[in-house]
Amino acid sequence: MGYIGNYSLCICFPKKFGTTEAGPPVDVKEVFMEYAGGGTCMTVEQLRRFLVEVQGDAEASIEDAERIVEEVLQRRHYNVKFTKKALSLEDFHFYLFSVDLNPSLLNQVHQDMTAPLSHYFIYTGHNSYLTGNQISSDCSDVPIIKALKRGLRVVELDLWPNSTKDNVLVLHGWTLTTPVELIKCLKSIKEHAFSASPYPVIITFEDHLTPDLQAKVAQMVTQTFGNMLFYPDSDCVREFPSPEELRYRIIISTKPPKEYLEDKSLSSRRSNSVKEKDSDEDVWGRMSPDLTNDDEKSDCDTSEHSLCDGDNEACDRLLRPLGAPAYKNLISIPAGKPKGKLREKLKVELDKVRRLSLSEQKFEKATISHGTEVVRFTQRNILRIYPRGTRVNSSNYNPLIGWMHGAQMVALNMQGYGKSLWLMHGMFRSNGGCGYVKKPEFLMNVGPNDQVFDPKAKLPVKKILKVKVYMGDGWHLDFKQRHLNHWSPPEFYTRVVGIEGVPADKTMRKTKKRNGNWTLVWDEEFIYPLTVPEIALLRVEVHEYNMSEKDYFAGQTCLPVSELRPGIRAVPLFNRKGEKFTSLGLLMRFEFVQVDI
Repeated sequence: MGYIGNYSLCICFPKKFGTTEAGPPVDVKEVFMEYAGGGTCMTVEQLRRFLVEVQGDAEASIEDAERIVEEVLQRRHYNVKFTKKALSLEDFHFYLFSVDLNPSLLNQVHQDMTAPLSHYFIYTGHNSYLTGNQISSDCSDVPIIKALKRGLRVVELDLWPNSTKDNVLVLHGWTLTTPVELIKCLKSIKEHAFSASPYPVIITFEDHLTPDLQAKVAQMVTQTFGNMLFYPDSDCVREFPSPEELRYRIIISTKPPKEYLEDKSLSSRRSNSVKEKDSDEDVWGRMSPDLTNDDEKSDCDTSEHSLCDGDNEACDRLLRPLGAPAYKNLISIPAGKPKGKLREKLKVELDKVRRLSLSEQKFEKATISHGTEVVRFTQRNILRIYPRGTRVNSSNYNPLIGWMHGAQMVALNMQGYGKSLWLMHGMFRSNGGCGYVKKPEFLMNVGPNDQVFDPKAKLPVKKILKVKVYMGDGWHLDFKQRHLNHWSPPEFYTRVVGIEGVPADKTMRKTKKRNGNWTLVWDEEFIYPLTVPEIALLRVEVHEYNMSEKDYFAGQTCLPVSELRPGIRAVPLFNRKGEKFTSLGLLMRFEFVQVDI
């Protein structure tokens, strides 16, 4: 994945310092003078011209410009009466630095939402109920609620029987995690599912239940969600419905009971063989005998061992009267495990669609040997990738490898933080933060001789991105009572760590060092040629230099390049957990140059 630059700024003062406010950058002064006609104020009409010609807002109206002027004057001069609606240079600079008035990304849904679900990247969580690490943390509905409020659309729940086998719990199997009742999770999902987005929430079940408890789950789900629950028209799903069709609906995805039987019967016949090491979730140990009927999970989120050690026909008779019909009828996105090797698992069937799950290591192997087949599979079917089981601290893998191969459900642990999760946050700031991002056309196209996109292919530069970082402000407000010492100066440096995307778009640079104060001024431009701008992410980090200890983290953001609005824009910064700082932000300029191929 690419890296776009490494900005380093250091500021040194020998004495106690104040919070001197820097003036507008030279570019801002020049553009103000140009559009204000050399005067001291910019009128509403002049601002409209600026919005159209510099900011690329082709549809900006007089009314739009007037609203901006009125809002700026109200915020900066709330007790002053103005006879003329116009902005001074300082007012104009204030507007440019206002995240809500001049955002770097559109804050509304603008993509086509009428294509099948398989045409979208979907904001997906892994073990969504865990509050911390994978082996000893608590299970709770709280992380589910937090994730839904952030826009998460796919919630994963591992279902296990309680000790008396009369109720269903959610926990990470074969670990020391403390359980939470399924019904509590379902009720919280119902309450918060659409707090951030109207588009469907998908619940994936990891089912380790007996048939009677499957029936109990079916009852819980139908009673909890009622009319919100989406049911498929038939047992065989030929094409997934669209996010638009499924607004405010809940969707269940798991493996149908009959398919569980087939896998368990096969597992029973090979019970004396060596277990597969690379299972769906690495095994951490053994639970009580009550829960060992279902052992390791397979590549398709299924348990491996038989519920009854008899023949398949006997098991079928056992299941059908109890849990199978009601439970199976819930499943709108069926998970399936075709027999055979990986090539068979990736086989595209014309008469039905399904979901396939692969661990990150199996997926990486698949991309090496079957990269284009993975892309072809994801054009109609849904592919879910999840972290390897050895990530006990709930760390994550780089999600870009999944997206560049068309994987829709790139599942990450949402309770942590770090670069991978920042990339996830960045991707799903696209399309108004609704949790569904339309896949680029090149991932859906089929060319001559059934050719599809090859992520390893060498491609020409398609677009050039020019990024200019003018300045940053707000540290004296968001960090004033933290680690920064008011008797010694802040020595900030900024790293635009780069473009994350296909390997060909990688680059790394450093800025020159600058002297400054709490308001940091860089005023440097960088140019980045991009071969696949559609899935590129621009990542920015700010740190404060500390000579004796580890540098202090001072903010980060990640932005989808394809969604960047051209012009001079305000860019908010976020903390390690992805929560937006109250005041911290950067002033940047984005310009795209199309390259003729």
